[in-house]
Amino acid sequence: MDKRFQVFVSSTYEDLQEERREVMQALLELDCIPAGMELFPASDEDQWSLIKRVIDDSDYYIVIIGGRYGSTNESGISYTEMEYRYAVETEKPIIAFLHKSPDDIKSKYTEQTPEGKEKLGEFRTLAQRKMVKYWSSSSELGSVVSRSMVKLMKQFPAIGWVRSDSIVDETSMRELLKIKQENEDLKNQLHLSKITAPTGSEKLAQGDDATTLTLNYVGTTSDYDRYNITSPITTTWNNLFSIVSPYMVTECTEAQMKSAISEYLHKLIKEELKALNKKYKSFSGFEVSNEEFQNIKIQFKALGLITTSTKNRSVKDTANYWSLTEYGDYIMTQLIAVKKEE
Repeated sequence: MDKRFQVFVSSTYEDLQEERREVMQALLELDCIPAGMELFPASDEDQWSLIKRVIDDSDYYIVIIGGRYGSTNESGISYTEMEYRYAVETEKPIIAFLHKSPDDIKSKYTEQTPEGKEKLGEFRTLAQRKMVKYWSSSSELGSVVSRSMVKLMKQFPAIGWVRSDSIVDETSMRELLKIKQENEDLKNQLHLSKITAPTGSEKLAQGDDATTLTLNYVGTTSDYDRYNITSPITTTWNNLFSIVSPYMVTECTEAQMKSAISEYLHKLIKEELKALNKKYKSFSGFEVSNEEFQNIKIQFKALGLITTSTKNRSVKDTANYWSLTEYGDYIMTQLIAVKKEE
């Protein structure tokens, strides 16, 4: 949001008109809003009350001190010093710009009485308790103000002013922040759902837990007699999922899943088959039992790894299709993707 900062410029007036013009120009070039009593029309409002209100509305306060102390109130304090003291009291960020050599200022722009000179000296001493910069000419003052204000605004960020059509009311802002936070929370939950198992699945067999399956097949003797054979095979759930998951990156049928598992179990009993070669000439029909395949499928579904496919198909296609969930895709990647060598 584009901001403008209001800067109250305090000084005596008649002797510093050229200097004030340089300061105003420097502030305008910084996109600041200069504020000073000469910029305001006559008002029925009490002058000091108006001054305080303008200082209150300003983001920063600067005072220019040359060779004059300025007109005073009934207590003998100049309005410039009153403004300075009020800015200090209200804790405005302040910079004082003091003339380097007050003795070199033309006589007509300096205090003529000992009392005036004394009060000016005391005011300079007071201003030097805060941030202070020095100048010797109006052109130099403009440059000093420009550099100093950039530093002050960085050191003390202020609220500033914005166009009314850019303002979002406080209630709307709170609502926007709330919606933003809720959106972030939902994104985090969505991300976690992709890499986190479903609630309750921690009670189920999974991962490197062992499971024993039965592979059914037919052994044929040299006399062409055929015998049904079963072999129990122990593997892990991770191994089974590593076998079937690549088929479901898009989707696959239950028949394809069952065939992949059967082929995997067949490979695991190759050594066992060699020992049976003395009795059997050949083997065929390797297949995991339908009951055990259904149990595997249900287990993967309960673990949140697979889900039924929802693609539209021809009415003639009666096969059951399955695909990976986002969590299943994450687990597959962790199991199968090649890790970088350490």
